[in-house]
Amino acid sequence: MGFALAFLEAGSVFGVVCVLIAMRPHLLLDGLGMPAVVAPALAISGCYLASSYFSELYPPRALRDGRTSARRTVHLLGLAVLLLGAGYALLSGAKLNAPWLLSAFLLVLGLVLPLRAVSQGMVARGTVQRVLILGTGPLARKIVEGIEVAATPHYSVVGMVHDGGNAESPPPPPAWSPALPTGGLEEMERLIEELCPDRLVVALNERRGRLPVWALLSSCASGLRVEDGVEFYERLTRKLAIESLSPSFLIFHRVLQKSALQLGVRRALSVAAAAVGLVLAAPLMAVVAVLVKLDSAGPVFFTQERVGFRGRIFRLIKFRTMRGDPPDDHEVWRRDDEPRLTRLGRQMRDTHLDELPQFFNVLKGDMDMVGPRPEMARNVQSMTEHIPYYGLRHTVRPGMTGWAQIKQGYALSQAEVTEKMRYDLYYIKHMSLWLDLRILLATGRIFLFGRRAAR
Repeated sequence: MGFALAFLEAGSVFGVVCVLIAMRPHLLLDGLGMPAVVAPALAISGCYLASSYFSELYPPRALRDGRTSARRTVHLLGLAVLLLGAGYALLSGAKLNAPWLLSAFLLVLGLVLPLRAVSQGMVARGTVQRVLILGTGPLARKIVEGIEVAATPHYSVVGMVHDGGNAESPPPPPAWSPALPTGGLEEMERLIEELCPDRLVVALNERRGRLPVWALLSSCASGLRVEDGVEFYERLTRKLAIESLSPSFLIFHRVLQKSALQLGVRRALSVAAAAVGLVLAAPLMAVVAVLVKLDSAGPVFFTQERVGFRGRIFRLIKFRTMRGDPPDDHEVWRRDDEPRLTRLGRQMRDTHLDELPQFFNVLKGDMDMVGPRPEMARNVQSMTEHIPYYGLRHTVRPGMTGWAQIKQGYALSQAEVTEKMRYDLYYIKHMSLWLDLRILLATGRIFLFGRRAAR
């Protein structure tokens, strides 16, 4: 929805500006190297699209809040039109044409706001599918919780089928969801008939000898969609339920199989992006280096051993964010309330400015631009022992930013590291240039506005 709306809005802006300029020949600019009608139209539509993205006007939660969405749209469109007018004045030396700018603003607004209203209505009235869950264990609980916190309410849990007990002594409903209708396997057909679900999600943590194969086959034949719980959870949350994954899932879904061509192209693009990023960020990095030196005594850079591709140890480079000695080797988790954290260091961590020197790590081959964040070497052994499939993070190069980084942020406990692992394994499974681009754009938003503003 958001993707389509973005390009519809950009197309509307582009079309209106082209028509307005074509109707006023004296507004055409000379010497631009391309048709003067197209140049400002591209500029204003690109400016509007970029500012709308970075202001988060396209996620479902933004589309549901019609008043805030409309207010931000008016502000951003006004800014885009003013920038166009200012650019025209600078290039031509003419005065700003206020009536023309006002006409452009009102006409584009007349197209964009109805598009947003329609999108808001579609999100609000989106078809909510009724879900019956087979299972009451940890995976079932995660699915219910995922549906409850989803940004867009596509699903509603209408009941649960437990796989224990019997008709005479059924187990009680799960304590975490006591209000849902429940029944045993022998009552599944009755529940399907009474609750009229659109899909049946199989969320049994242990299926051997407990999966009602013929009942599920009968449900499929009757038109009910039957879906694997792990795959449903993955699509719902954009992460993997690692505690419920079987090795066969990882093997037969080709989670770890990447072609040499894909990896080669990805590596080449990472090197090119790091080289360009280093050149563009060099002035900013110089300013940050001076500020770090002035803020507190100590070196500008901080290096630390991290575990990279295939378990290789390398030294990660960052701007120093703390005063005094480096963290104690026995200190496993970083802390937001770390007393040695400098005021500048706190701001750098919030915007990830402290990670800019990692462009050098990318160029050296230690990292890629996008991937799971490299973990401290002293933590990896413990995490591998306690978190399922943790070692699979090292089957790809670590990244300056990653899916878990933009979704979860820093991890301050083993539970949060486990949550990040769910995102990391999702990224490894779906690794692509398109997903990398999404992650880089989201990282740019965090860099510009901070994590709190970007959420």
